[in-house]
Amino acid sequence: MAGGGGGGGGGGGHAPPPKQEELQPHPVRDQLPNIAYCITSPPPWPEAILLGFQHYLVMLGTTVIIPTTLVPQMGGGNEEKAKMIQTLLFVAGLNTMFQIFFGTRLPAVIGGSYTYVPTTISIVLAGRYSDIVNPQEKFEKIMRGTQGALIVASTLQIVVGFSGLWRNVARFLSPVAAVPLVALSGFGLYEFGFPGVAKCVEIGLPQIIFLVIFSQYLPHIVRGERHVFDRFAVIFSVAIVWVYAHLLTVGGAYKNTGPKTQISCRTDRSGIIGAAPWIRVPYPFQWGAPTFDAGEAFAMMAISFVALVESTGVFIAVARYASATPLPPSILSRGVGWQGVGILLSGIFGTGNGSSVSVENAGLLALTRVGSRRVVQISAGFMIFFSILGKFGAVFASIPAPIVAGFYCLFFAYVGSGGLSLLQFCNLNSFRTKFILGFSFFMGLSVPQYFNEYTAVNGYGPAHTGARWFNDMINVPFSSEPFVAGLLALFLDITLHRKDSATRKDRGMHWWDRFRSFKTDTRSEEFYSLPFNLNKFFPSV
Repeated sequence: MAGGGGGGGGGGGHAPPPKQEELQPHPVRDQLPNIAYCITSPPPWPEAILLGFQHYLVMLGTTVIIPTTLVPQMGGGNEEKAKMIQTLLFVAGLNTMFQIFFGTRLPAVIGGSYTYVPTTISIVLAGRYSDIVNPQEKFEKIMRGTQGALIVASTLQIVVGFSGLWRNVARFLSPVAAVPLVALSGFGLYEFGFPGVAKCVEIGLPQIIFLVIFSQYLPHIVRGERHVFDRFAVIFSVAIVWVYAHLLTVGGAYKNTGPKTQISCRTDRSGIIGAAPWIRVPYPFQWGAPTFDAGEAFAMMAISFVALVESTGVFIAVARYASATPLPPSILSRGVGWQGVGILLSGIFGTGNGSSVSVENAGLLALTRVGSRRVVQISAGFMIFFSILGKFGAVFASIPAPIVAGFYCLFFAYVGSGGLSLLQFCNLNSFRTKFILGFSFFMGLSVPQYFNEYTAVNGYGPAHTGARWFNDMINVPFSSEPFVAGLLALFLDITLHRKDSATRKDRGMHWWDRFRSFKTDTRSEEFYSLPFNLNKFFPSV
């Protein structure tokens, strides 16, 4: 050792140059590596069934929270809430099946969306319902008004998707513009994460801790061929924390607490199990014939466009975590068209809420590293099955909301980081790239924060006129982080575009060129081609 040191000193004391391969950055991957099962490689049936049930558990959170928020304001009770949850589940199962078989064919769950809630509340507060005394009658009339607005709003995505218009827009989308859109589709939902956990921190925080331990730490401690803990981390963690929450409830931990704490923490306050029927099949126009109001229809159509932009970001994340190739614009347009059909079904069946791609289920793909199409098909089967057998579905639907918020913290973060992973296609040493990314991220967070703060202080948004529907058309889009960031990034990327090869490389377009057409890359045909030779019926392809 001493001799070696002396030799080095005699040579001038310079360390040998590092090997060339050590200086190379990580290679760019158009498909995410280390995915256990991609779209076309299903896991064994027992594992697939458990994974499908796990996807069902994850999507239940949004499915329960939306009716819990809306039904009391609409005049309904626990029975109406249980029926609305069943209907949301049933329609989500149908829409997910349609998306997997005929839409993008990605393993994307299509469920209820928080984006539509403010506009639904505007319909609830409409003056024509204020004089109705009977709560049941009021609930049904409001639901029929919501149905009419959703039916009209569905035409936007159906036309934009199946006509190929969204394909033409998506062709301008580069990796630089996609980064803020996808990232804030996950990070932008931060208000549903830890603030929800903090409503009952003694069960929400353990949910986060157990989920992180099972998914990130135990797989490295307990080494083996079978990835049990990380793949089924949601089932393990929810079971433990749910039992723990029930023990706190029966032990009297919340006897002397306030009503808000009891609703958030107790496992026996949801009121869903007792109100749910044993067997009930949701059917079209179950609340009566839909009613139509022009203003509400226009407002819902505007919100449908916001949901379209948000879903575009989540579709890109799903494709990434399923180890598929980047979505060809024509396939994305086809998926948007079928999402419009999903909104139409939501209006026909009366879910009280529109449909979009489930962000939390996209995050679950990353957690499990299983992007199999079959798993999500099984999940859709669970949705339909438990929507019909009401009592059994209500048991799982009664999971306390802070537990749901706990796994939101991981899943929304995964979707956000999926957007950041697109940075590998961009030139981060370009000032043009830095400006587009920095400005769109900042404004995507800052503008919605202004709109939300203004609404919290004043009780109404910055757009405040006598027409509630017009207010929604302004306030709701600008309260959406991915909508603001995505459209701003796309606008800047197009208008600051110089037609030279250097700028094209900075944007990352040369990496996505081979996926601009459906049949340019054989992998795209494998992942996105329709079954039964149905491609010829969709001109957008």
